[in-house]
Amino acid sequence: MIGTVYKSTGSWYWVKAENNTFYKCRIKGKFRIKGIKSTNPIAVGDIVEFSIETKTDEETGVITTIKDRKNYIVRKSVNLSKQTHIIASNIDQVFLLITINNPPTLTTFIDRFLVTAEAYSIKAVLVFNKLDTYSIEERAEILYLKDIYEPIGYDCIEVSAVTGKNVEKVKDLMTGKVSMFAGHSGVGKTTLVNTIEPNLNLKTKAISEQHKQGQHTTTFAEMFDLSFDAKIIDTPGIKGFGVVDMEKDELGDYFPEFFALKQACKFNNCIHVNEPQCAVKDALEDEVISWSRYKSYLQIIEGEEENYRTDIWE
Repeated sequence: MIGTVYKSTGSWYWVKAENNTFYKCRIKGKFRIKGIKSTNPIAVGDIVEFSIETKTDEETGVITTIKDRKNYIVRKSVNLSKQTHIIASNIDQVFLLITINNPPTLTTFIDRFLVTAEAYSIKAVLVFNKLDTYSIEERAEILYLKDIYEPIGYDCIEVSAVTGKNVEKVKDLMTGKVSMFAGHSGVGKTTLVNTIEPNLNLKTKAISEQHKQGQHTTTFAEMFDLSFDAKIIDTPGIKGFGVVDMEKDELGDYFPEFFALKQACKFNNCIHVNEPQCAVKDALEDEVISWSRYKSYLQIIEGEEENYRTDIWE
């Protein structure tokens, strides 16, 4: 049988089969996933093959194969620094919730998030939340940020979870896809998700009782089916994930506006800092590229990677 992993507790996996039935499964033997040194071989979102086995009165499954992942995100393992923990796989998009104040979301934070999403091949959508609380000046700041990110290809949506403004736009983007929500503590992620799907809390409780995992401390992601043909992966308890390993001459590839100019640089390994005839620096001087984006780029490339682990996946 083939199914999708919806929940994991480390030793057991709840797999939703193509017949919409959940099966409690374990893994058979050890999995080696294409060089990934991971503490968990199977993650929420994985497509797996499994077989049914019946012991005593309980029908369980054995996972035998993991299908190729189109993407995945990881964080560093807490106890094993050289290993990673895969948070989730096969994600279609992630929504970054941004607030102008209370708390403020800085452009350096947004850019680090977007670099990470690009590196993991996950589409990112910027959601400016708490629209109902802003002054005219703060609304102008949102427009300024949209002028930075929309021209380089990122969808930007102004939302109020309280008034419901543009919540339907978010739902439209979610339809038919697997989504995650991220952002600093206090940006209103839970409120927005509950506005999008008011019954999610009830469903969460029901699934927990069904799986008899109500007392389990949640350090694993979990996927939920929503009422409008969408899926959401929730990652409670996860404050951050590990640094994306990348070489300095690769970093610019994760800034789309830099990557578009790469071929015009004199040197094919140009890192857009001190090299002559750099198309990115020329575009910067011509104000084609945002100075705030370039500042974020320099902060990452100049050795602030050790601070790269942030609480963006909550």
